[in-house]
Amino acid sequence: MTWPWLTPFISHFSLTGQITFDINNSMVVLKYPSHHIKNIGFISTRIARTDGVSLEIRKWADVLERNKFDCFYFAGSSDRPLEKSFHVEEAHFEHPLIQEVNSALFGKRTRKRETSEAIQKIKEKLKGALYDFVKRYDINLIIPENALAIPMNVPLGLAITEFIAETSIPTIGHHHDFAWERARFLINSCRDYLSMAFPPNLPSIRHVVINSLASEQLSFRRGISNMVIPNVLDFVLEPPSLDDYCNDLRERIGLQKDDLFILQPTRVVPRKWIERSIEIVRNMKLPNPALIISHAMADEGDDYKLRIDEYGRNMGVKIVPIDHLISPQRIVSERGEKLYSIPDIYQNADLVTYPSGYEGFGNAFLEAIYYKKPIVVNRYSIYIADIEPIGFDAIVMDGFVSSRVITRIDRILKDNDRLQAMVEQNYQLAKRYFSYEVLEEKLMHVIRTFG
Repeated sequence: MTWPWLTPFISHFSLTGQITFDINNSMVVLKYPSHHIKNIGFISTRIARTDGVSLEIRKWADVLERNKFDCFYFAGSSDRPLEKSFHVEEAHFEHPLIQEVNSALFGKRTRKRETSEAIQKIKEKLKGALYDFVKRYDINLIIPENALAIPMNVPLGLAITEFIAETSIPTIGHHHDFAWERARFLINSCRDYLSMAFPPNLPSIRHVVINSLASEQLSFRRGISNMVIPNVLDFVLEPPSLDDYCNDLRERIGLQKDDLFILQPTRVVPRKWIERSIEIVRNMKLPNPALIISHAMADEGDDYKLRIDEYGRNMGVKIVPIDHLISPQRIVSERGEKLYSIPDIYQNADLVTYPSGYEGFGNAFLEAIYYKKPIVVNRYSIYIADIEPIGFDAIVMDGFVSSRVITRIDRILKDNDRLQAMVEQNYQLAKRYFSYEVLEEKLMHVIRTFG
């Protein structure tokens, strides 16, 4: 059966990838086929600095762009190219209005009417901005990055959900952390919002999580099918070698030539269990015991930083934060200060400590493997389920620092042949299981499901 009246709409569909027409005042929208997906919009609260979500956005964009897609960015703060970025201040979780909303929603069981009204007002502004973003860059597919998983910005999650429901735009929800995984969100006055948007269950969304335990819980709690795509690195591209640019780094942070550079490559938040790293450094009985922390205090207040400073003093371990010396690339700051990249920091490290109690996956673990450094890792749940079975040769601990752990560290650092065999084995395993090629295969498959 043929319908000649559909011809102009089919012609339009071939050009734009979408049919919109009116039958008896009813709007009908057909989805975009994957071969018409060209411009992709990442949406998050913040796309900047070195947090895990921002790092994974960069990796996904690398893979998408080498497959001829163009990527654009919607966020409250972004360090991506200005011509590809769309900034809305209220999208950031640190915006004063969002912080007021969060204070009214979490740790309480009843929500005031004024809070609901404020949320709706912010949501409408953000939703309008999403329409403008998609129109400005002719976006064919959006990727909300954790914005539909963890409720750091409830109005943004609601805005994205309504935007998807109203447009049926192809969407890949990339979920790193869920509300039910964090104790601070358990008591709340917004279960209606969490059920609606964190994450939403809509026909045009494909859901991606970063570990198998999250996959099981998302299916069990919400009845949502999903795919696991782990965090990755470009293991085909060999890491850069240490060069003269970093000759002064150890001196600048107070280390002597023969001191061990022990790196804690994480933010300063309680779930990182940095106390264990301090205990590792103390028990190694070094002449100049110091723990180098690469990332900032982060987004959960300064109480834990004060705790770590005090614990370090009590243990006789110097805490050396160096986030102020790190930039996405090597540059000289406006004050004339030399800044270093993350690769520079890893290449200087002698040992990496990663004693986290909980991680969504483990970017720092992969980074230590990529830069061929020995790593001490706590057996957190995702490590046990998704990483350990692969067979990595790591120095593992079970929640506490034992003499066995210290003995193993000492033997490995003193036996260069053993150390090199360890890091090479780990690199080859990660290249097989956590490379850009793994991401590429899985992500392209997800995009093809829209066709």
